[in-house]
Amino acid sequence: MKFTLQSTDTNSKARAGELVTAHGTIQTPIFMPVGTAGSVKGVHQHELKQDVQAQIILGNTYHLYLRPGLDIIQAAGGLHKFNGWDKPILTDSGGYQVYSLTEVRKIKEEGVTFRSHIDGSKHLFTPENVMDTQRVIGADIIMAFDECTPYPCDYRYAARSLDMTHRWLKRCCDRFDNTEALYGYEQTLFPIVQGSVYKDLREKSAETIASFGRDGNAIGGLSVGEPAEEMYAMTEIVNAILPVDKPRYLMGVGTPINILENIALGIDMFDCVMPTRNARNGMLFTRKGIINIKNKKWEADFSPIDPDSDLHTDLFYSKAYLRHLIHSKELLGAQIATLHNLHFYLWLVKEARTKILAGTFYEWKNKMVKQLGERL
Repeated sequence: MKFTLQSTDTNSKARAGELVTAHGTIQTPIFMPVGTAGSVKGVHQHELKQDVQAQIILGNTYHLYLRPGLDIIQAAGGLHKFNGWDKPILTDSGGYQVYSLTEVRKIKEEGVTFRSHIDGSKHLFTPENVMDTQRVIGADIIMAFDECTPYPCDYRYAARSLDMTHRWLKRCCDRFDNTEALYGYEQTLFPIVQGSVYKDLREKSAETIASFGRDGNAIGGLSVGEPAEEMYAMTEIVNAILPVDKPRYLMGVGTPINILENIALGIDMFDCVMPTRNARNGMLFTRKGIINIKNKKWEADFSPIDPDSDLHTDLFYSKAYLRHLIHSKELLGAQIATLHNLHFYLWLVKEARTKILAGTFYEWKNKMVKQLGERL
């Protein structure tokens, strides 16, 4: 993997770059649609490529490990062959999912034992076997196995957890560096900065992660319920330490406003279930603000879903029709809303990149932030 930093905004820390992987080139800043179980819900791969114009998508180690299972994925030739997506894929290590199973998991130095949410069967994730699992899945970018602490989190717990995450990172790197990719192309490992909302812990973690010298770095634990101001403060602290010439990935973030503010702080990569999950509930993100399509005000609004968009779906269907579909729980409604939201998110980061390259990002960002939170 190769990352080239192409431009930095003069009035902020926003960056435009290019990330080259075995399955294609990614223009940053970038948003990555979440395909937890090997599928971005309700969207065909050709729609992701042609309509959404996604450059990279996510898979999740925990979910794919449980179902369909590693034997099936390996027999298919990896996740790219299994789901038909021929562009880059990133896999989350499953740490966040395992730790969210608070009633059915136990954390030890060796790793984490947990029970499947599907059938209750017992499993063990260790730094080593999570690396092996992600080798089998075959993502271009894979994540280290860490502990994502909750919010709020006691300082002593956060400190102990952080030290263990760093010990686990050493084990992840050792296993990764001593194993081979399975499908004839290179994979890249990203460590994850943790430390809850404690400045000294975030600084310590960022310094430790940077010392490993990997090709990219991630920031975790900042989309678990903390106020946005805490997220921005911790991101700024961490980005002052992480190397400038490596991509920075802020995990699980966020709203369009969150994305723009964090781009301004120097983040290059984002993912979040928000555009897809909220779409299924009738919430649409637009450049003028947020539409709750379930509201009665749209019942007889026969204007296009989003006249500012160049997405065929947005221009072909009306707000009234989409409202009818969502109220009727028709699958097409969720599909249309999902396509809209994902297309908007990808438009947003592409526009941010254009503004960074043009030197006008900061003014544009401030204007957009005022609009994006409006309720239409």
